[in-house]
Amino acid sequence: HILLTDPKHPFGEVGFRDYDNELLHLAHDLAVRLLPAFENTSTGIPYPRVNLKTGVPQDGVNETCTAGAGSLLVEFGILSRLIGDSTFEWVARRAVRALWNLRSNETGLLAGNVINIQTGQWVGKQSGLGAGMDSFYEYLLKSYILFGEKEDYRMFKAAYESIQNHLRRGRESCNEGEGDPPLYVNVNMFSGEIMNTWIDSLQAFFPGLQVLNGDIDDAICLHAFYYAIWKRFGALPERYNWQLKAPDVLFYPLRPELVESTYLLYQATKNPFYLHVGMDILQSLEKNAKVRCGYATLHHVVDKSKEDRMESFFLSETCKYLYLLFDEDNPLHKSDNKYIFTTEGHVVPIDKRFREKQWNDLSPCEEGALAETETSNQPPPSNISNIKVSLQCNRIPEERRYALPLKSVYMRQIDHMVGV
Repeated sequence: HILLTDPKHPFGEVGFRDYDNELLHLAHDLAVRLLPAFENTSTGIPYPRVNLKTGVPQDGVNETCTAGAGSLLVEFGILSRLIGDSTFEWVARRAVRALWNLRSNETGLLAGNVINIQTGQWVGKQSGLGAGMDSFYEYLLKSYILFGEKEDYRMFKAAYESIQNHLRRGRESCNEGEGDPPLYVNVNMFSGEIMNTWIDSLQAFFPGLQVLNGDIDDAICLHAFYYAIWKRFGALPERYNWQLKAPDVLFYPLRPELVESTYLLYQATKNPFYLHVGMDILQSLEKNAKVRCGYATLHHVVDKSKEDRMESFFLSETCKYLYLLFDEDNPLHKSDNKYIFTTEGHVVPIDKRFREKQWNDLSPCEEGALAETETSNQPPPSNISNIKVSLQCNRIPEERRYALPLKSVYMRQIDHMVGV
């Protein structure tokens, strides 16, 4: 719908004759069918499953993860602003605030495993950047970029500081100094102590988010770590044990996160190194995953045995980011407009339509929730062009754009760390 009704979109003639918002009506209908998930929960955190015809099953579970419950704001917010109905953004924002208010007082971290939507108790206390947590952080920043809501930026800023203080290990600077390369580990949300020695492949999204936040050097370093794992196996194992230098969970379902971060780092730095990374990934997929009717999930990243399935995100995200990485002349890259990608890889314009609301900012019952997010007296940027992403990208010196993004000694250190 956005594409069909945006006269400034860069993709040429895609309009349907006599189009009358049919796709928007379908999106509205789907969202209405999802609303029962937000009802009858004492916390405002939605149920993880809803039947689109009958609502929440009577035997529905009361446990969900942070990413699942807290990554609805972009899509629901867009819908609300397009149709002028605050309901959908309100329920999504209420869920985000509920999760935010249940973070640890000691560390400021959210747990990523499981939370009970009725009691607000954390069933799992592991905090990390991968499965169960990833898109929650992603959508705090992207919601601010899209909607300009200061609340979202304050939450993201506080969350990012907690991540840097409690999850990040290794030397302070990515490209200078001594010590281990930076790495983000899984910790106990209350104590900050390391809970295990594995990281998962979903965490490879984080360098891309760091690019959007303007933290280019840290993005370069973490991306190099995941790329080293790829070089070793020709794929990313679902879990990798950085202490044992071996996979803990051996399958690779063609996930897009490393490709996404590679694409965003190339857009930020224009360093051709990332084109080589993309070519390496593409050749590995052709060699190890291609089958007669598509590309298969790797059951085992060492022996390259396959499973008879290809996840939908392979086409909608992995292939899309690879295509865009190499297509310098893509209309998306030539457009005067700015765009973000949703967590499922859909292109959304940063449009003034999404900065405008047809309802009051707050209802009386929301004021207390918003006050909980006032974590800083320093206001966030009022315009996305002032976010530090543009300033940080500009500080990449020209001479660095055609050298290794990391000094060779640090590249070799990371390769050694993962057994390459």
